[in-house]
Amino acid sequence: MKKRIKKIFSEVADTYECVNHVLTFGLDIIWRKKAAREGIKSGGTYWLDVCSGTGEMARSLSLQAGKNVKIVSVDFCYPMIAKALAKKNISKFYCNIAEANFLPFLNDTFDLVIISFATRNINTEKKALDSHLKEFCRVLKPGGRFINLETSQPSVKIIQKIFHFYIKLSVRPIGFLLSRSKIGYSYLSHTIPRFYSPEKFTSILHQAGFNLVSFRPLFFGVAAIHTAIK
Repeated sequence: MKKRIKKIFSEVADTYECVNHVLTFGLDIIWRKKAAREGIKSGGTYWLDVCSGTGEMARSLSLQAGKNVKIVSVDFCYPMIAKALAKKNISKFYCNIAEANFLPFLNDTFDLVIISFATRNINTEKKALDSHLKEFCRVLKPGGRFINLETSQPSVKIIQKIFHFYIKLSVRPIGFLLSRSKIGYSYLSHTIPRFYSPEKFTSILHQAGFNLVSFRPLFFGVAAIHTAIK
């Protein structure tokens, strides 16, 4: 399964940001900035952007970080990391290629661990998701902050139905038109409606070892920022 997902993201790396911006009408840019602002409240000087992709979250963090902060980005897909490294306006930034459920860092290393629009991709099964979240918790310092920005499920049923209809109607054709990847956006259109409600994901974070979990719905609940403390 991991090889398949890696192949998908390798295929769409060049157009990934563009497709995200188009499908969300640019809201993903605003949401990342909000998640970054929530993340920097953790303070500290050593931050981890896991499943970093093309480095959009790392850039948002970099623009708000103090001069002593170091931002480490990890992703398992080299073409995605290559796009991140090519960005001109990220400072204090270091990249690693690694699996998100086997991070090459010691226990209690980071003041902040953040992930954006990737949690549903590691949710191949509940066991896999739990394994990843426990790994994120492991490398986080006691009292450190975990931020999860992800698509979510609106609590109002009619909005949820409209959201799911929009995903079904738009993600595959627009994704294919811009990226020429059929498999990539077929996969992504499958994962979005099946991700957890914010309340359910809150419970999953508690089970993974996090405390003081809260969430902030975005744009009628189609996305959410979860904040948790180790």
